[in-house]
Amino acid sequence: MVTHSICAVVLLAAGLSVVAPATAEQWRIVPESSTQIQYSFAPIVKRITPAVVNVYASRLVEQSQSPFISDPFFRRFFGGPDLGAPTQRVQRSLGSGVIVDPSGIIITNHHVIANSDEIKVALSDRREFDCDVVLSDQRTDLAVLRIKDPSGDLPFAEFGDSDQLEVGDIVLAIGDPFGVGQTVTSGIVSALARTQVGVSDYQFFIQTDAAINPGNSGGPLVDMSGRVIGINTAIYSRTGDSNGIGFAIPSNMVRVVSDSAKAGVGHVRLPWLGVSFQDVTPDIAESLGIDRPRGALVTDVGPDSPGARAGLKTGDLLISIDGVDIDDPTAVNYRLATKGIGATATLGVVRNAKEYVAKLELEAAPETVPRDEIDLDGISPLAGARVLNLSPAVAEELAYRGRSEGVIVGAVNGGSLAEEAGLHRGDVVIEVNGVQIDTTRRLADVCADQVRYWEIVIERKGRLIRSRFRG
Repeated sequence: MVTHSICAVVLLAAGLSVVAPATAEQWRIVPESSTQIQYSFAPIVKRITPAVVNVYASRLVEQSQSPFISDPFFRRFFGGPDLGAPTQRVQRSLGSGVIVDPSGIIITNHHVIANSDEIKVALSDRREFDCDVVLSDQRTDLAVLRIKDPSGDLPFAEFGDSDQLEVGDIVLAIGDPFGVGQTVTSGIVSALARTQVGVSDYQFFIQTDAAINPGNSGGPLVDMSGRVIGINTAIYSRTGDSNGIGFAIPSNMVRVVSDSAKAGVGHVRLPWLGVSFQDVTPDIAESLGIDRPRGALVTDVGPDSPGARAGLKTGDLLISIDGVDIDDPTAVNYRLATKGIGATATLGVVRNAKEYVAKLELEAAPETVPRDEIDLDGISPLAGARVLNLSPAVAEELAYRGRSEGVIVGAVNGGSLAEEAGLHRGDVVIEVNGVQIDTTRRLADVCADQVRYWEIVIERKGRLIRSRFRG
């Protein structure tokens, strides 16, 4: 945990398959006597906890040489043939997860298993299994695992409808905080549609005061029907411990990731709009003639994009999707993502102070040029970076908003020259040693040069950064 920051702790879980559907009115009951207050959550806990697992992920990392290697005294008395050689150690992480399918499909979060060499899960009945990664999506901080060679009957949970939640609803959080063992905490839904959390690209969180701590990552947030309605994904803390402000990914978003994995898709495919938005400030609201800041203001519409075919124009104000009010651009991404590719969305739009309705066909982003993915090596400052040719499909996968063509960084290996040079996922490489970079092949050729000095220009979040390195 980092002081004064929000720390990622994702919980992914599901409600129980054996629980009959219940309407919101059926389980929202206000206690009317002290006897009713003494009711227990035990029946719900007994049904859901068998499906919640502990996730153990490990990977080998190289440890740098001793800081005393350059000290002549140290080398004389303690040196040896291997002194200064990198050593390997095992780095471990602990999280939680939930089984959502009897075949052994488990949901956890990306940051628990990222870059892991080995993943194991332990059930509440003490059975342990090795797992494969089916899908891991950094944009949503969610991952899908599959148990290798499952034996016996596997308990599993079902998702509830997170759109049915209301502030004040009682919820349970289940996971393995600090590695002490499976733990259940209770609380209420404190707020809905939180968008300024900063832990993933698709932000639209449920806020809860149920205690969530390190190790809860990947465990479920459960409603009073025993169904998973959220994935506890982060806490706000000044100490690293729970302060009663936790955030959960809504189950309707989690379901999109789970369904993508079950369909055998290698990555999460989300609808492409081809439209850029900005928040509505009080001044903009006044200029548009609306009563308060709300909606998402269209700032750019890509040619031949779904947004263009829906009739959207720069300056339009998107205020609703399928009758649900939109407060900011993040809500647009969430509402369209949870509808899925192939669906049709009804958009409420304000143009010239008049409201009208537009129909949007949700499509996958096209790969207009081959991505030609390359892992750069050698001695250049970019060695260790994975780069791809930009297209709408690649931009959507990396949640990139900017240039329509060029070469973008898809990943940076830990401990690589690229990481040391400060390269980030989502950077666009513009120029290397005076050569304009338009394809990954051209970049790889330039990086293969044996030169002593490097000058690299990248674009990061709309800003050009020029850096110089000595080989």
